[in-house]
Amino acid sequence: MNDKYQKTMYACFIGYVVQAIVNNFAPLLFLTFEGAFHIPLQKITILITMNFGIQLLVDLLSAGIVDKIGYRASVIIAHIFSAAGLLGLVVLPGLLPSAYAGLLLSVAIYAIGGGLIEVLVSPIMEGCPTENKEKAMSLLHSFYCWGHVAVVLLSTLFFKVFGINNWKILTCLWVAVPVANGFLFAKAPMAHPAGEGEKGLSILDLCKEKVFWVLLLMMLCAGASEQSVSQWASTFAERGLGVSKAAGDLAGPMAFAVLMGSARAFYGKWGERMDLDQFMLGSGLLCILSYLCISLVPSPVLSLAGCAVCGLSVGIMWPGSFSKAAVAIPNGGTAMFALLALAGDLGCSGGPTLVGYISSAASDNLKKGILAAIVFPILLAAGVILLKSPRLFCKK
Repeated sequence: MNDKYQKTMYACFIGYVVQAIVNNFAPLLFLTFEGAFHIPLQKITILITMNFGIQLLVDLLSAGIVDKIGYRASVIIAHIFSAAGLLGLVVLPGLLPSAYAGLLLSVAIYAIGGGLIEVLVSPIMEGCPTENKEKAMSLLHSFYCWGHVAVVLLSTLFFKVFGINNWKILTCLWVAVPVANGFLFAKAPMAHPAGEGEKGLSILDLCKEKVFWVLLLMMLCAGASEQSVSQWASTFAERGLGVSKAAGDLAGPMAFAVLMGSARAFYGKWGERMDLDQFMLGSGLLCILSYLCISLVPSPVLSLAGCAVCGLSVGIMWPGSFSKAAVAIPNGGTAMFALLALAGDLGCSGGPTLVGYISSAASDNLKKGILAAIVFPILLAAGVILLKSPRLFCKK
């Protein structure tokens, strides 16, 4: 790594920590929102849909905007929206006539920041002069997991010491992270991912590539496989398994995040010795088994273990799909990363939304909702196999 890009690398790492805060802090408060604001589970589901749905829209619109205003301005704007949305969770429910409307607006604001971060951080890292791009990408994405761990662990400790009723104070403390990293990005050097002076493929050109459609499917399934369990792990542990909030958060979402980060850090350290296709295919099969364990095994302990193993299994899916795209379409540019993020966020929205609606239809039975989402790791494993076909790379 060129020494002058160290600051850029650190800012990218913290950028994924910011996205982890945006995506995973509010789910720890779902039952608190339900009780304090009298919001039913089905409406809580819409908060998840709103978050990832707006991130999806940002992904769709960002490709042209980022190339016009530049990576630096875009990533700073992303951090401003992330901070403002998190602060909105504290302020807006009390200001607006409906507390639920305040939550929805707050989620919408920080979702804009989260969506931009997802589009920007990977290509900014891709532009840094690293020797092994696949390892660097996996290590980068592991910081999303460590951010997730920090959110769950530190929030749980805060709630244990100061009480869940003081969640607004903790929210204000989390706001400091995107604020500080926005200043770091303001000073960090940037390089275009397609190369200095190079222009990436257009969206139309990308859509003509058959391999690109398989990569989109894989990204969709990677996001859905991860978030279908991650977004509901805390609620599942408390309501579905009857454990305390502290125990549920530590054994559910935190264990999930630790093992997901471990899988990414493991590949980031020793990735050059492994076949990425085999690693991803094995992870897909392990994910299928973890879904079956969560939804079908009657033991609460084993169901929680299934949540943790699911984190291990999904670790490589998202960064692995990004890496395969960078190799398969090396001149994809900003448009490719934006559309891949779009597909991933579509999965992040659709997966937990499917779980929520199936669960509500089954009398709030989250196990049945999670079982329905097993289709996503199945399709991802199929996508890895499809990528081995040379026909995908034929132009005719």
